[in-house]
Amino acid sequence: MAGLKQIKRRIASVKSTQQVTRVMKMVAAAKLRRAQEAMINARPYSLMLRGAIRDLAAHVDRTHHPLLEVREVDHVGIVVVTGDRGLAGAFNVNILKRAQHIMRENAQHQVHLVTVGKKGMEFFTRRNADVTGRLSGFFNHLDFSHATHIGDLITAHYLGSTMDRVYVVYNEFKSALQQNVVVEQLLPIVPDESDKSRADYIFEPSEMEVLDAILPKYVNVQLWRILLESFAAEMAARMTAMENATKNAGELIDSLSLKYNKVRQADITGQILEIVAGAEGLK
Repeated sequence: MAGLKQIKRRIASVKSTQQVTRVMKMVAAAKLRRAQEAMINARPYSLMLRGAIRDLAAHVDRTHHPLLEVREVDHVGIVVVTGDRGLAGAFNVNILKRAQHIMRENAQHQVHLVTVGKKGMEFFTRRNADVTGRLSGFFNHLDFSHATHIGDLITAHYLGSTMDRVYVVYNEFKSALQQNVVVEQLLPIVPDESDKSRADYIFEPSEMEVLDAILPKYVNVQLWRILLESFAAEMAARMTAMENATKNAGELIDSLSLKYNKVRQADITGQILEIVAGAEGLK
């Protein structure tokens, strides 16, 4: 059985870890409130723009703009949005598994990865995957310029035909306790083919000028929403993971304290028996 000193050191170690996990939970909760507010503010505009562009894509001649044109797929781009840090439960693992699944589904094509977040970059670099772009270290200072940078990179590859289809894999924030892994086709833009009645569009000054102005903006706005969704989901996952870790540490401390008391009691009982036995021997 473990000695008293060893158990005491382990209790102190677990208490120290519990303090760290409690602080990390509080930090994640504070960041989650800010991230959730930014995400909720961005969602309505982003989703409304997505609906309008998809409706527009169903009306116009898709060959008039390269971001709408559907071409034969030889190269597939996958944007993998993970976190820069771990200790967030299955947040990163679920994303990486889904990304690998998409890679297997497109094994007949040349797959190019754009990793957003340190965890995804490290994971695919170790596996010698074709990582075309690597971006990380900006989530704590998230700005629309980061979405623009990623959007410009993806658009350049798409226009240069080094990517014929682009998917984005990320965690969508549902609540503090639930995050869903989502796969979206970013390019070419998927038209809305529903049967609802549509109005004819009149372009001023011209169809091409309007599309040139709005479609790149569409890509950047969708990526901005995705980054906000992912960051809020990461903070929620980390808060939940640290709360569970703190709770588990408390249970372990209780278990070790009980074990410590049992060993201490057995030790004291043994010492008393030795004293009694010694006294009996002196008679």
